[in-house]
Amino acid sequence: MADRISDLWGTRTPHARDTSWPIRVDQHLEPGLTAADVDDWVQSACTLCSNGCACDIAVKDGRMVGVRGRPGDVVNHGRLGPKGLYGSWQWSRSERLTRPLVRRGGELRETDWDTAMDLIARRSRELLDEFGPLSHGFYTSGQLFLEEYYTLSVLGKAGLGTPHMDGNTRLCTATAAAALKQSFGSDGQPGSYADIEACDALFLFGHNMAETQTVLWSRVLDRLRGPEPPVVVAVDPRRTPVTEAAVETGGVHLAPLPGTNQALMNGLVRELLEHGWVDHDYIAAHTVGYDELAATVKPYTPERVAEICRIEARDLRRAAEVFGTSRRVLSTVLQGFYQSHQASAASCQVNNLHLLRGLLGRPGSGVLQMNGQPTAQNTRECGADGDLPGFRNWDNPEHIRQLADLWNVDPLTIPHWAPPTHAMQIWRYAEQGSIRLLWISATNPAVSLPELPRIRKILARDDLFVVVQDGFHTETAEYADVVLPAALWGEKQGTFTNADRTVHLSEKAVEPPGEARADLDIFLDYARRMDLRDRDGGPLLPWSDPEGAFEAWKECSRGRPCDYTGLSYDRLRGDTGIRWPCTDEYPDGRERLYEDGVFPTHADVCESYGRDPLTGGTTSREQYLATRPDGRAFLRAAEYVAPPETPDDEFPFACTTGRTVYHFHTRTKTGRSRRLRRAAPEPWAELSARDAEALGIAEGDLVRVESARGRVDVPARIGRGRDGVVFLPFHYGYWDSGADAHTRAANELTQTEWDPVSKQPLFKLSAVRVVRLGGGAGPAPAPTTAASAPADPAAVAPTSGDDDVHEDVRPDLPRHSGTPHDTSHL
Repeated sequence: MADRISDLWGTRTPHARDTSWPIRVDQHLEPGLTAADVDDWVQSACTLCSNGCACDIAVKDGRMVGVRGRPGDVVNHGRLGPKGLYGSWQWSRSERLTRPLVRRGGELRETDWDTAMDLIARRSRELLDEFGPLSHGFYTSGQLFLEEYYTLSVLGKAGLGTPHMDGNTRLCTATAAAALKQSFGSDGQPGSYADIEACDALFLFGHNMAETQTVLWSRVLDRLRGPEPPVVVAVDPRRTPVTEAAVETGGVHLAPLPGTNQALMNGLVRELLEHGWVDHDYIAAHTVGYDELAATVKPYTPERVAEICRIEARDLRRAAEVFGTSRRVLSTVLQGFYQSHQASAASCQVNNLHLLRGLLGRPGSGVLQMNGQPTAQNTRECGADGDLPGFRNWDNPEHIRQLADLWNVDPLTIPHWAPPTHAMQIWRYAEQGSIRLLWISATNPAVSLPELPRIRKILARDDLFVVVQDGFHTETAEYADVVLPAALWGEKQGTFTNADRTVHLSEKAVEPPGEARADLDIFLDYARRMDLRDRDGGPLLPWSDPEGAFEAWKECSRGRPCDYTGLSYDRLRGDTGIRWPCTDEYPDGRERLYEDGVFPTHADVCESYGRDPLTGGTTSREQYLATRPDGRAFLRAAEYVAPPETPDDEFPFACTTGRTVYHFHTRTKTGRSRRLRRAAPEPWAELSARDAEALGIAEGDLVRVESARGRVDVPARIGRGRDGVVFLPFHYGYWDSGADAHTRAANELTQTEWDPVSKQPLFKLSAVRVVRLGGGAGPAPAPTTAASAPADPAAVAPTSGDDDVHEDVRPDLPRHSGTPHDTSHL
């Protein structure tokens, strides 16, 4: 038995390059239970990060009582991380919403479904009659199922005709989508997790994989412990297990100042060009934009980059050498780039590095512009965010006609006169009063959005009708006019797609509590009450269950890059998830994209005509055609420009926010797991040892971190990050802070600024000051197991849990190779 609180990544199963990742089945059950006590094991996949680890839910007496990894799955080979083991099911009956709530006399009171839904439909009709569809906004999540996103997308775009639809994916993966469109013409990850088994070098750009995708990091660790390990290069201002691996493997840890990523990337590209570490034949045949890129990066010498980023020039040279001379390179990108200044430009430079060397579409050579949520990919595919379904182009009339024919509506009904409204603009419209009904599903913006004092004022507006659809009474629900109790994972059926395009089916294991309903059923109920119809008078949404919605989505995806037409619920009930595209040409899914160097950039195919990397201005079809991409990728170029906010005499520190390994988003689920809550119970502020000494701050002292927008009062962790940078975990909302009810959420400090291309907020970039308020009652509550480890390990007791996870290492079983194998004996 293993303690997977203290041992985050579990038992090592080392293996050599180009060999299969061994199987290890992780299992955790309620105390006192064994596998023999379980009534049923129900197929699913974990939804507490973007990795998409396949698992089975243990059911006994109608309750979820545990979970185990699925050994034959291509994603995790049986492994689960701490959140999947402890947080995926233990919240299931804790503090759940069980009946609808409506606001009466200023208070939320329980009611029945007809009353709640009739109230929503009545207010919706009133606003549509008086103000039209632009009065409606929908703000959703990266945690629903594909079938629910597609239903919501059709409901909003073809039923109501509103462009105001987006999700909290805008906060975490909008830049991933933007960078893929900008470079390759369409969303969709080029690489595969299996590239970890084959790479000679692994670059992680702003990606603390050891905490954000623990099972994926287990996969890396097993390569690092085996023969011929890859060299690791990590870009992160903090010291993390990833940056430690970089040093140990002979790579390099680059710790740029927050807000300077684009200068760093321009310097890396310049070094490749200067040393001739490029494939000119590939560039000529498969890319456009080389001359502009070369001219743009020319001034970014290692010395200039070192001055801007406050790094060593020799470290930049070493990183470029690793990239330029390694035969097979895998790069991953996440929030350290996505939530920072010039996010899309810097992420495109990662794509540029691979295009310059022709390192795409081959085992061990690829890019993973990672996601932050389990179903973020589906939000983007289905058009429940600021996109059109099937990766279609809002500026292409033929794509609009395709959707109109599919949905049997007038093309003019589908909003396409301007780009779909992104989340930050949706909230601005609500602030200005033009959006008067805001429907929030499966997310908690009162904690997760930037500049929370502003968000609270918006939610509290008298002229804004707020619908909150969730499984728990969150901070956001406090502002709702109607709260709808939703079924959660394990309580409903649906599919979802992870960050490397692998589709999993999650079956319903148990009934939801009380009167809670699946999100799909709630959306369909609203559509029926609104009497949404196609132009022949038939129901706009003719499906009534998840499988019907999935079949409808398949037709929407037909012929597009994310083609699902070869998939079905029956096929997904097999031993493993299956990647898209899944078609007659790729009946078992396509492991990697762009093997042939042909990209979806033709003007009739592409998802976007592109945007200016500095201003975000859209490119017209005529301008796009003039570049003659014709299936070639774009080498995007952008100068480095100074960030909108930098430290000064009043606010001398750069503050960055992020995650801890034990929690997911705003802790609505993980905060209700005893083991995860005990491992990271409260927020903290992380300072470098040198900065803490200068301020007279000791481990555990109470400190105030304050920006121009707000403040938080939390204990100090004397950590291992770079000088001048403060780190705050963003998970914690105001309910933990007692009488001073808004002083512990990191987003009190963050700014309402966003990337011009992806529109993703700049969470990683706030200027703050730090003041000691007094002594603490002991060490900060930060975990000791990963990036938040103390500078002095002896000063803090190690984070630990219980020996309650069974790890079954099975090297005799092969990884999934397309032919399912019997795992019933496990």
